[in-house]
Amino acid sequence: MNTIWLSSIENREGPKYKALAEAIRHAIRDKALIVGQKLPPVRDLAWDLKITPGTVARAYTLLTDEGTLEAAVGRGTFVAPAKAKTESVVAADHITDNVTHSDTAEERPDVVRLTSPQLPDVGQRALIQRLMGQVAANPRSGVMHYPNRTKFQPAREATLHWLQGTPLGAIDEQDIVLSHGGQNGVSLALQSILSGPTPVILVEELSYSGFRRAAALLRAEVIAVPMDAHGMNPEAIAAIAKSHDVQAICTSPEVHNPTGLFTPVERREEIVEVARAHDIQIIEDDCYRMGASRAPSYRMLAPERGWYVSSISKTLTPALRIGFVVAPKPSVPALRRSAEHGFFGLATPLADLAERLLADPQAAEYATKVNEVFGKYVQTCVNALGCYDLTWNEDVPFVWLKLPEGWRASAFCQAAESEKVQIRPAEDFAGRDARAPHAVRIAINAQIAHDHFESAMLRLRNLLDSPPERISV
Repeated sequence: MNTIWLSSIENREGPKYKALAEAIRHAIRDKALIVGQKLPPVRDLAWDLKITPGTVARAYTLLTDEGTLEAAVGRGTFVAPAKAKTESVVAADHITDNVTHSDTAEERPDVVRLTSPQLPDVGQRALIQRLMGQVAANPRSGVMHYPNRTKFQPAREATLHWLQGTPLGAIDEQDIVLSHGGQNGVSLALQSILSGPTPVILVEELSYSGFRRAAALLRAEVIAVPMDAHGMNPEAIAAIAKSHDVQAICTSPEVHNPTGLFTPVERREEIVEVARAHDIQIIEDDCYRMGASRAPSYRMLAPERGWYVSSISKTLTPALRIGFVVAPKPSVPALRRSAEHGFFGLATPLADLAERLLADPQAAEYATKVNEVFGKYVQTCVNALGCYDLTWNEDVPFVWLKLPEGWRASAFCQAAESEKVQIRPAEDFAGRDARAPHAVRIAINAQIAHDHFESAMLRLRNLLDSPPERISV
């Protein structure tokens, strides 16, 4: 496309994104751009103008919010007709009036909560609000009918787009079921798998507590598998399977929660071999991965028994509860039944929002920025605590700290809370009767001011440097 109409951007005052937006407005008024005309893709225009893609995206967002432009998922950005402009302004104003300070975290709270990751707002909130306005103005799936599989196809296709680059093997949109977040996804997978009076699932000896809770709701027995630096012990899985009706393994091989360890492909292949020998399904929870995959998923390694669960809770927002489950090809009908018989499917406006959000190029850019901000906070944590036994990765929004001699996990968490810092002990990730190591998980809260977070890390460092000297009598 000829962009001669943008030649004057460098001569305009103020931020570049505002200058670009004003240049586009002038082009529309001067008929250089006409109603329905497609604008250049963000990256192409950024290249032509020698500015960042984020600057172009911000200008497009500003003009879309005011109704000058309109975005069509999967097709691009276009000059909006006058009528659409009026409706968009009303919708955007309505949202802005109703989502105010209640959605903004304190930058300097009295108590620093590091019990679960808190995402920074790098622009995704405005994007979500804008897309919600579009859904409210024109819901593709309507608001007067029950959800159905056919109407959700665009949302599943958008999910497939979002999962680009994830090594899942042969996959199409029909293999995907949308869930209410990752926890609901785990439950749906277990509902699709478990049968009989005494099913057993296996988890790592330290693992995400949601696995146990989902199993309890389904009256399944949970057995913890010993683990080493690479994850579950395959020999231990085989030994348990010989005496129990093991039907599923629940695991987080890319980013283990809470230790942050990674299961390499060689170990995964050993676990797949055992699973095949004993006809065990493998559920992979990938919710905490924020960077690129480092090994093939279980669904790729074992397409007949590998399940994949993830969500946008750690990359964009946990508020929407948008998750997804990818079933093995033979189990797709069972997964669909679990969702449709359980809750019919997502609310149709939420599915329409997922369709727009997961296919929007800005969403992926914001997810990358969220990861970058988390990485800066992780580095601050490492600078303060790195002299101790710390497991960390810049692409993971928590660190795992093995406590020095003199500290027990519960006592350290209690001492930390007295310093107005809340963290989670290893006991929270172990079975009720299990022995947990003297370790804690410190989640990254990127909603508080960076220097406030750093101060909290230094308070934890002071505690580690001064363990209590108590002798029980």
